[in-house]
Amino acid sequence: MAFDDTGEGGASAFAEVPFGTRLKLHRTRRGLTREVLGGLVGRSASWVKALETGRLGTPRLPLLLRLAQALRVRDLAELTGAGSIPVEPFSGPGHRRLPAVRAAVNAFAPPADRPAPPLPLLHSRLRGAWLARHAAPDHREVLGALLPGLITDAQAAVLGAAKECERRTARALLSEVYSLAQFFLAYQPAQNLLWRVCESAVVTAREADDPRSLGIAAWLMVQAHRDAGDWDAADAVTAGALEHLGAHLADADSDELLSLWGALQFEAGHTAARRGESGAAWHRWDTALRAVARLPDGFYHPVTSFSRAVMGAHAVTVAVELRNGGEGVRQALRAQAHTIPSRPRRARHRIEQARAHRLDGREGEALELLAQAHAAAPETIRYNGHARAMIAEGLSSREYRAQAAALADRVGVPA
Repeated sequence: MAFDDTGEGGASAFAEVPFGTRLKLHRTRRGLTREVLGGLVGRSASWVKALETGRLGTPRLPLLLRLAQALRVRDLAELTGAGSIPVEPFSGPGHRRLPAVRAAVNAFAPPADRPAPPLPLLHSRLRGAWLARHAAPDHREVLGALLPGLITDAQAAVLGAAKECERRTARALLSEVYSLAQFFLAYQPAQNLLWRVCESAVVTAREADDPRSLGIAAWLMVQAHRDAGDWDAADAVTAGALEHLGAHLADADSDELLSLWGALQFEAGHTAARRGESGAAWHRWDTALRAVARLPDGFYHPVTSFSRAVMGAHAVTVAVELRNGGEGVRQALRAQAHTIPSRPRRARHRIEQARAHRLDGREGEALELLAQAHAAAPETIRYNGHARAMIAEGLSSREYRAQAAALADRVGVPA
């Protein structure tokens, strides 16, 4: 909720409220501790306290943007008291296909005259959508075109199922369609819709009693909680999902379930790294690495990207979240981005490598890695808050402004 800066007679009721006071009000309104907020923006609790008490002044634009994103502030004026500067241009735009996807999710029920598709056909369409998502440089454009029909048809399949076994299969497919939708909705100005889809994926997977779809939905919910700063909730979902999947690892499709179990082990490590718990973070990464070693050569999970190729990328992420730039660069040099078959995931890895180089003071190399991310998948970098913040920081550097400006023009960051 924004401050109401206008009082009776047009007087500004909050014009003189210091930045630190505004920051504290937004932080407490969201229920975040100083430690949690600091972790979300890569700083310490004492740094947040220094801002709130006025010992430090208003941070520069890149950090200010990170704070606004962590606090879900829509306009920087809510923090600074200055003229209106919407956060949206810095955090990723709304995709042109967002209204159609929103309409499909919000629909009370599929049209009465829409026949339920055969389940094998729906399954094939869903597999094709995942493949298209990994292959596309503009995966939101691709998913945005496919999702309205998939959502509507998957809902119709659940309603039209004649037998309970068919209904469970249809629900598992619907849950996975909702999970697919989260890759489209992430980092767009549609947080309420994202959470509804996230929760629908979990509920529908539970109704299907399907460990695979539940593992996928839980994997995404962990990320949603962590990105929202609720690390305890992320840990609770991870623990519950790991226990549930662990009970099914002897099933016929154990490679699939083992990969989901390994992906969740890494998510636990990612959350630990956000907390600054180095030992726990690397222990979970090691556990995930042992899981991937048990999978067949060439295995690549179509949703989580869990594979041998992605474990190097995960190591970069752990180091970056622990704010260890030197280790991040070392891991980045070891990780082979070209072996990751998914274009969006490859681009995201380049962004994580850029974060590592930026932490290590190698700003020029970081910007070059962001250019490589753009070449791999322009839509991934366009919607990534870390990438946009690094470009904004580059714009404020005399040495790297020209390099950053060229990227800003392509990515859509205001120069």
